[in-house]
Amino acid sequence: MTFDPESLGQSKADLAETLKTLRKRAGRTQVWLAKRCSMSQTKVSNIESAKLTPSLVDVDLILRALGAPPELVSQVAALTRIANTEWQDVWSQRRTGLEKKQNELAGFERSSSDLRYFLPSMVTGLLATPEYVRASLAHVPGDHSRAVAKKLERQAVLHDSSKRFTFILTEQAVRWPFLAALPMAMQVDRLASVSLLPNVRLGIIPLAGHMPVCPLNTFTVYDTRIATVETTTGAMVFRDRRDVSTYLDEFATFEGYALFGEPARERLSEWADWFRS
Repeated sequence: MTFDPESLGQSKADLAETLKTLRKRAGRTQVWLAKRCSMSQTKVSNIESAKLTPSLVDVDLILRALGAPPELVSQVAALTRIANTEWQDVWSQRRTGLEKKQNELAGFERSSSDLRYFLPSMVTGLLATPEYVRASLAHVPGDHSRAVAKKLERQAVLHDSSKRFTFILTEQAVRWPFLAALPMAMQVDRLASVSLLPNVRLGIIPLAGHMPVCPLNTFTVYDTRIATVETTTGAMVFRDRRDVSTYLDEFATFEGYALFGEPARERLSEWADWFRS
């Protein structure tokens, strides 16, 4: 399926109106539909007013209850998948303030218990030193002191024992000379330090051996609910179960090639010493 970024926001309203129209054409009330789908009437109302984006399971239940023909089911399912996808372009983020994006990420982290990060090109903010964080925003015009502070503040979530974190970084992500040599050594040391936290698994994928898969994007999966995928010009937020499952499967594939624990820390120590030398 092709996603048109400009249509993603409108698709939620289109889906709501489509489901509302189908119910009315069938001559059914919200109360009747809610009972047939084991939902509350409030949920049906929120779906039809676009206050709540339904999942594919919700929509399938509604369409079955209303006796929708197969060709219509396929069309509405495609619309549902688009409605469960959000495009966030970097220019909008800069206009509204980068700290707003940090607040959104903090919200994802607070509401999740199992978080997975795949990092093929650079270190994520949760693992970054202050100097690395500042450098990651240096190319963006303006004063980003609040965004930097929020990024560093978010790192406290790593000490929440109710959450589990798995980070997978490629060798390129760890060793890319984003900073001068000594600060880079300190950044690599921080990775090793974070890997010692009891609720953190930090894996690295060395550029060695045969690996018949190729990473395309940085992505994060929050539980089994949300996957965020970063690109140069923005980020996609997927909530459709099939999309999230695809990224979970991809993560599991790369996890199989990663070094964890002492083997990972030994390799990180070698790379830190290389920067120091």
